[in-house]
Order: sequence, then structure tokens, then C-alpha cells
Amino acid sequence: MTFSLNTSAVAGVFGGDEAVATMGTVHVYEHRKWLGWYNSPGSYTIAKRYGLLTKSKMFSGFFPGVHTDPATLFELDGLKGPRFRAAHSGSVFDETGHLASLFLKECSELQGVPVEGRTTRSIGVTIAELHHVPERKMKPERLHMDTPILACVPISISIGSSVYCAVIGDRYSSSMILLGILASGISCWVIGSGEFVFTHPPEAPGSPPGDGVLESDKEVVILRGEEGAVNCITRGRFSLIFSSEPKYRNIGWCSVLLLVQFIAQLLLVPQGTLVGQVMFVASLAVSWAYNLWLSSLNKEKIQREILKSVLRRPKLTKFVLGTRTSMAIFVLLVLKPEEPELILDDLLSNDNQVWSWFKATIASRLYKKEDLRFGPADWGVATMLERDRQLLKTLYRDAQSAYDGYLKLCDTVDDPRVIH
Repeated sequence: MTFSLNTSAVAGVFGGDEAVATMGTVHVYEHRKWLGWYNSPGSYTIAKRYGLLTKSKMFSGFFPGVHTDPATLFELDGLKGPRFRAAHSGSVFDETGHLASLFLKECSELQGVPVEGRTTRSIGVTIAELHHVPERKMKPERLHMDTPILACVPISISIGSSVYCAVIGDRYSSSMILLGILASGISCWVIGSGEFVFTHPPEAPGSPPGDGVLESDKEVVILRGEEGAVNCITRGRFSLIFSSEPKYRNIGWCSVLLLVQFIAQLLLVPQGTLVGQVMFVASLAVSWAYNLWLSSLNKEKIQREILKSVLRRPKLTKFVLGTRTSMAIFVLLVLKPEEPELILDDLLSNDNQVWSWFKATIASRLYKKEDLRFGPADWGVATMLERDRQLLKTLYRDAQSAYDGYLKLCDTVDDPRVIH
């Protein structure tokens, strides 16, 4: 009686998600494309995923589905960013892109300095000083892997397993492990050969400073700097450029090779000896563990590090305000916009009589460069209802808290424009 392992469950499907996620790191880590020479599981899943890049009729038959661009497929683009309003030019973007979303996430994880005052729902306000305008198109500096030597483990195990199977005369298992090594290594090299670039549109000649505010429900980021620097976040993008575009035939052939690997391993590994099959599964298991480690790395955080490197690590100073009203006043004090009422309406959408009175008073004082301290004489007019008077009083106190906090904490921002 003979015994054979059922390798159909591991030959091309097992570990597919981890293998796809691992392939997504080849563009953000230096030299990562050279470290794929091991018998990786998930060949069928990788082929189906990256075969969607190809745009020729021949490959469309192998890989039907919606075709997409490389940056979106490798999750270097596609996130929707927050609303942005410029303080001086009047530009408004109801929705920004991937890099603005990454930058907002980076700011949301910072520890902020609390500003004293009433608290209903805390909102973080980060002041980002963008002091560098990158080139319009550049290759970002990719990260170095902390432990690239770990790649030697699955590579060594896969090569050793293939050699051992050849020594014991199991040509089926030996050749199938070798095929897995070649298919994975070639695919990793071809896919990793894409040029990782950062681009952003040029600023218009004579444009004012690009200062503005990125706004979400729980986090606000004040961008301060030249128009070109702010454009990097609001309209910049990461992308991948392949020599084979727009049809990406080389990636199509790699996907076909991975399909051939899947079918061949499915049919021929069961023809090998029991020892050979065990060696085949062992090489897959070690490779899967390595893929699992790579896929556990936070790709968003990696991209955020690259973005900060592109921007030359801007200075980020964060404060935490207790109410949305105090947050809006704080933003106006820092930004000093040309038309404060527009940003005030954006940040505080309330438009009844009390709120309109409050906004008009704040805008008037900012235009006149008066302070935002309020006393009993400011609590409305005689005809105002008592509940409206109390609401107005509360709003003025929120504004004063933001103003007092601004004056107290502005020394932490090394820019004289903040307080002048």
C-alpha cells in the first residue's frame, strides 16, 4: 500500500492573501525585489490578482475582471482624503486623495497639548509647517528592511529541499520545488522592477501661500507653507511606472508562469515519494511563515514614513480642543485667512440667529485684529431670548478659551507668523 499527501489544498491557494500582501512590499523596501527566490505558496491567488494589470486580449482570457492601474492594485493609491479649504486662494477640495488621508492619519496618532476650557468632544488640531517643496517628479527614498537576513531562511530551506529531493531520486518533488523558486523569484523581480515615484502638480506663478485646513470629524490639520508644498499633500500621489505599460505584458507572462506552477505542482507533486512530498510541504510552510511576517507590516505606516521623508519631515505641533467651536476659533487664529467667515462657515455649519451673530462678531474682531475676550456687554441684545443669550455666552467663552490657549501655547511653534 502506498501513501500520498493531498497537496491540492496548499499548492496554490493556501497562504494566498499573505503572498499577495507580501508582493505589495516590493516597491517600498530597498532590494526587496531580489529576495523572492523561495517556493512561495499562493501562486494561483497571486496570478489572478496581478493578472488584472494586463490589458491585452490574450491575457484577458486568462485573467477576466476589472483592470486597474498599478498604484491602486498595490495599495499605493485609492484612499479618499478629507476636505480641504485654502486660507488665501479660496480653493476648496471637497475630497482630497491618498496622501492627504495618510497625513491625516499620521497627525491623528500624535499626542496633543490640551487647551483648557469646556469639553464636549475633544478634537485634535495639528499645525504642520511644510518647509520644503519637493521636485515635481521624484523617486522617494525607500525604506531598508530591519532584518533582510530573514529572507535567507525560506530561500535556504527551499533550495535545500529541492537538492535533497534530487539526491534521494525524487525528481518530481525536486523539480516542483525548483519551479516554485523560479516562478516566485522571477515574478518578484519583474513586479518589483516598477519605478516607484512621487508626483505633484506645479503651483501657479504668483500664487499666495498655500496655507489651509484639512478637516475631518475628529481631526483637523492646518497646513502652512508654500503652495507647492501644500500641493504635495492635497494633490500629490504615489505611482508606479513599468517599462511594459500600458499593456504590462511582462507581468502577464509572470502571472501565466504562476498558473503553470499551480497546475504542475497540483498534478506532479502527488507522483513523488512521501519524503519528497513532506519536503515540498515543509518548504511551503516556512515560506508561508515568512510571508505572514512580511504581510503583518503596516503598509500604511510605511507609506507615511516615505511621505514624511519626501516632505523632509515637517514640524508637527498638536493641540487638543474641548469643543468644535473652540477648535474653529483656534484654526482661525493660526491660519489668519483672508476671509475668516468662509472657513468659519465651513467648520461651524450652524446658521441660526445666535450662531450668525456669533460668527459675525468673531469675523469682525479678526478683521480689526482685536482680541477675543468677552464680557457681559457682549452677551447679546435686550430683545434676545434668555436661552439664546445663554448659548451666545457659552460660545463666546469657548472662543475666549481658544484665544487664551493660543496665546499661552504659541511659543511652542517656532514661527513668528503664528503670533503676529
